[in-house]
Order: sequence, then C-alpha cells, then structure tokens
Amino acid sequence: MKRSRINQILKESERFLRQRQVVLPPFGQWQPADWGDLDTSYAEIKDNMLGWDVTDFGTGDFDKYGLVAFTFRNGNYAEPEKYPKPYCEKVLLLNEGQELPYHFHRLKEEDTINRGGGNLQITVWHSTEDEGLDRTTPVELVKDGHKLVLDPGTVVTLHPGESLTTTTGIYHKWEVEPGTGEVLVWEVSSTNDDNIDNRFLRDTPRVPEIEEDEEPYRLLFGDYRKL
Repeated sequence: MKRSRINQILKESERFLRQRQVVLPPFGQWQPADWGDLDTSYAEIKDNMLGWDVTDFGTGDFDKYGLVAFTFRNGNYAEPEKYPKPYCEKVLLLNEGQELPYHFHRLKEEDTINRGGGNLQITVWHSTEDEGLDRTTPVELVKDGHKLVLDPGTVVTLHPGESLTTTTGIYHKWEVEPGTGEVLVWEVSSTNDDNIDNRFLRDTPRVPEIEEDEEPYRLLFGDYRKL
C-alpha cells in the first residue's frame, strides 16, 4: 500500500470515530516524531502491538479487501511473565463493499460486537484437519448468550448492539450488508498475536508492504520494528 493512501484512510477513520464519540488513548494521536522521545516505560505499546493497523491483505485493493483496526490493550504470548494480561480489546472499521477474508485463529477466542453503523455479516465454517473448509460439520456459536447450531457456510448478521462469540478453528469472513453503511466493530478477545495466530484460507499477508511516497501521518504497529 502507498503511505499516502494509508494516511488518507487514517484521517477518514479518525473522523468516523469522532462522529461515533470514540476517543482514543494518547498514543493513538501521537505524531511520528513523538515516538522517538519514548523511554522503556512505554515498551508495552510496541511489544504488544497496540495502536493503529491498516491492511489490504496484500491485494492492492483496499476498497475490496481491507480493514482498519486500533488495539487498545493486549497480552503477549512470548512474554507472559512481563505482560500477564490475558485479553485484548480492539475497535475495527469495515466499509460497504469491503471484505475481511476467510481466516481462523489457532489461539484466540473472540467476541465480535457491532457497536453501530451498518449491519455486519459473518460467514462461518469449521476448519478441517488440513485447514480447509469443513463442508459437513455444523457450526456451534453463541450470539448474545443464545447458543446456535448452524449449517456450514451460514451468514450470521449482527445488527447494531448484537455480538457473536467465535472460538478457535472456525473460519469466518466479514462483509457489510449492502445499503447499511460503514460498521463500527468492537472486539474483546483473548491475547492476539497477528504474527502467529491467523490462518487465512488463501495465502494472505496480514501486514502489507508499504511504499513510502510521503511521510506517515500516524505510525502503524507494523512500523514499530523500524524504531
């Protein structure tokens, strides 16, 4: 992705969050220069991949396959004694016409909550032992305390205020119901590590390569390794 496009997306995302009265912590509003002044007391932000994330999943087509996320808090599988927090909290933005491609998590269990805007559509399948789509096994999920037993490939629609619990090994794809508008999604989960925990149905890079055609507006968590 071009940095100029990422900058534009971040500015649009900030406007949407303000409209929804979502206020980010201070590190979500830092300029790139602010990161150079940090001492080791801020290490958790970088070590646990807190902050902004913009991805097109390596497709070059953010408007079709894209996601914006901001991680407020997270644990760390690699350093559990230093960071014993066993949970993660994120806000994610999905536009009409966009898709979060099929993937499952090997370690993470998550609640996906529609906090406002459009209707979020989640298509679900079990995974097979060889990590394909299981086209025969019913999918058991919980939607707002209601246990569901669904046919493989069922589309679960979350209206604003509704949520879905997804356990490990369940393939899921996100889309927005046409005509309903951008969705504000909240995620409450166990610890998240995008470097090891995502199994995409198609070989898909989680963090895109960035073409630096202008200076960053905000840093993404993938930029932290350069600091």
